[in-house]
Amino acid sequence: MRKSTAVVLLIFANLFWAGNYICGKFVIDEMEPIQINFLRWLIAAVILFPLAQLIERPGWKAIFKEWKLLLVLSILGIIGYNLLLYEALYFTTSLDAALINSVNPAMIAIFAVWLLKEKLSKVNVLGLIVSLAGVLLVLTHGNLLHVFAVDYNVGDLFMLVVIISWTFYTLLSNRIKDLPPIGATAVTVALSVLVMLPFFMYSNFNWSFTPATATGILYLALFPSVGSLLFWNIGVPIVGSSHAGIFLNLITVFTAILSILLGNGINLFQIIGGLVVVLGVYLTNKKPGGKSVRRLNA
Repeated sequence: MRKSTAVVLLIFANLFWAGNYICGKFVIDEMEPIQINFLRWLIAAVILFPLAQLIERPGWKAIFKEWKLLLVLSILGIIGYNLLLYEALYFTTSLDAALINSVNPAMIAIFAVWLLKEKLSKVNVLGLIVSLAGVLLVLTHGNLLHVFAVDYNVGDLFMLVVIISWTFYTLLSNRIKDLPPIGATAVTVALSVLVMLPFFMYSNFNWSFTPATATGILYLALFPSVGSLLFWNIGVPIVGSSHAGIFLNLITVFTAILSILLGNGINLFQIIGGLVVVLGVYLTNKKPGGKSVRRLNA
């Protein structure tokens, strides 16, 4: 796959994740985080296995041989990230959660350079800084000093664990690049469902939820679950962890766009910040001197 195609997939992955912030905020008022997470990934598993068989016809034995790695990925990226995110929203504001999450690309880049020996040029580092600045403009409505006025609570601590969880999920995603992406994603999702099953059974789930909630769960299953995870797993090994991580800042931009479409207001600083984020993403993925950035996997 060409890098340009992988970039498009990463953009769509973050577009769907932006919908997760909006739709998830609504659904979380109707049911517990473990219930949301279990249902969305159960539906995703039902979709992914037939899809993998139809498109890839993978060697399932070869995939299941990597069950230990896939189990770790399921715990980090499917269970840990999503459950902790929903838990965080019980205690902290959306501003605080999004602000802390904006640190994720920088953390991924730092750990990728340290652990995977990936290379970042000066232009790439500049792009990371520019993109983070754009996110701060969006989140603080142009008042950057507001960053220092935020009072952090237990929800903010949950968000720190969230970004650590996704950082290591992204780094480990490099190790499944030789596996069929849809088949590997299907097995990863299935393992997460098995782990969550006993917790779901003891959560006193009420099956009489509203049609609107059912629609929300279906969206979470189809787009942030199947679409985003699949596109992310395909794109990360191609563009590299440090370069893929910066795309996470697009979640803020897409969330703003979706808010406009839903009739919510948006200010000038959010528009400017969004454009700055896009510029940062471009710089972070720019090849120095027309040559590819060399990447060595550990």
